[in-house]
Amino acid sequence: FTSVKLSSLRRHLKTHSDEKRHMCHLCPKAFRTATLLHNHVNTHTGNKPHKCSECDTAFVTRGELSRHRRYKHTLEKPFKCTICEYSSVEASKMRRHVRSHTGERPYPCDLCSYASKDAYKLKRHMLTHTGEKRYECYVCQARFTQSGSMKIHMLQKHGENVPKYQCPHCSTCLSRKSDLGVHLRNLHSYMEEAVKCRDCEAAFHERYAFLQHRKTHRNEKRFRCAQCSCTCNQ
Repeated sequence: FTSVKLSSLRRHLKTHSDEKRHMCHLCPKAFRTATLLHNHVNTHTGNKPHKCSECDTAFVTRGELSRHRRYKHTLEKPFKCTICEYSSVEASKMRRHVRSHTGERPYPCDLCSYASKDAYKLKRHMLTHTGEKRYECYVCQARFTQSGSMKIHMLQKHGENVPKYQCPHCSTCLSRKSDLGVHLRNLHSYMEEAVKCRDCEAAFHERYAFLQHRKTHRNEKRFRCAQCSCTCNQ
């Protein structure tokens, strides 16, 4: 990185530092620069100071406004690849594209030999280690680590040309009669020992009723700070 301005160099050096001195007074987050903090506070207050001159849209940051104008109005693609004819609206997309030429994978996994060309794919890969299943099928409530796996599941299990077996107890519809049997045994059969909710006094003898109840706690903020009014769900 080079710059004709000392202030720009100082600002750039902060990107290499882990120090985050600028604290948000509305949540626990902290930031390296006052500008980043200011933009973050605007997400709390709803303030969008950067208004588009060609439509009614407004944005929190100047960068978001620039991207909006390129995508919606000017259709300009100022970032051009020096190796092929590819051009992009955003610098980040161009950096990712260039890695397809160089083979560079700057985002390595700490737990295995996997390395990625971009940070998003690394985050998606990390789910294979943590086991977190963020994507839920809205038909049968099956959960998946990746959105692609859920889409394949939807096509194979709930596609238009797949025969349907309707559960008599809930809205679940399955492609095979054997799957319906498994669903009934796992979710709707009576359990001698009740399953207790870890967040309240409720207890259930049917797993489906228990899972439906758990959803009521999903966004509940049960943890309250003793020093201020901040509450969290973890």
